[in-house]
Amino acid sequence: MKIYESVCILSPSLPDDDVSKLIEKISETIVRAEASVLHVINEGKKKLAYDVQHERRGTYLIIQFQGKGNAVNELERFHRMEDGIMKFLTVEIQPELLKSAGEKVEKAEVGAGSADGRVQ
Repeated sequence: MKIYESVCILSPSLPDDDVSKLIEKISETIVRAEASVLHVINEGKKKLAYDVQHERRGTYLIIQFQGKGNAVNELERFHRMEDGIMKFLTVEIQPELLKSAGEKVEKAEVGAGSADGRVQ
C-alpha cells in the first residue's frame, strides 16, 4: 500500500466545531475506502499567497493516510462535494523521501547549537 498526503484549505468562516466535524468526515471517508489514517494536522488559519474564492485567509489541514489508489479517488470526490473546502491537493509520498527528510531534521536539531546560530 502507498502513503499519500492530502492538503486542504478550508474556508476561514468555518467555526472550530465544524472543522472538527469535517476532519471526522474525512477520516470516515478514508476508512470506508479501506485505507488507514496516519496523521491529521490542523495548521490553523494562515494568510494565503493569493485570493482563493475571494478569501485572503484559509485554514490549512494536512492528512496523511495509507491505502490503495481508490482511497484517493474517494477522498477527492468528497473534497469536491464539500462546501467548506476551498482547495485541495493529494500526492503520493515516497518512503525514501520520508526517511531522508527525517534524517535532515535530526541533523538540523543536532547542529542547531553552533556558535554563529546557523543551522548546519
